[in-house]
Amino acid sequence: MAQATTIGPSDLKPGEWRSVDVGGTRVGIANVDGQLYAFHDECTHEQCPLIEEGELDGHVITCGCHGAQFDVRTGQVLAPPAPSPIPVFPVRVVDGQIVIES
Repeated sequence: MAQATTIGPSDLKPGEWRSVDVGGTRVGIANVDGQLYAFHDECTHEQCPLIEEGELDGHVITCGCHGAQFDVRTGQVLAPPAPSPIPVFPVRVVDGQIVIES
């Protein structure tokens, strides 16, 4: 099911990210070199919010709570202590709004 967000692609410059509510789920959207990526905004280690507590460096998200790292493009764990990947979601732009496929 596709859900439009309240932000458009011009609201996120390269290197920026933001958390939005999509159907009751906190979803992060990151602009990495002009490409948009969407992911579940919660670390799989201790459920810390990635955007609020973490950092984005290129395509790598580092959780601010315990340092787990994820690839924003795939959700794969790059560094422990996270036990599993974060879910990622397809993203597209429709009529000037970012739409997340869930």
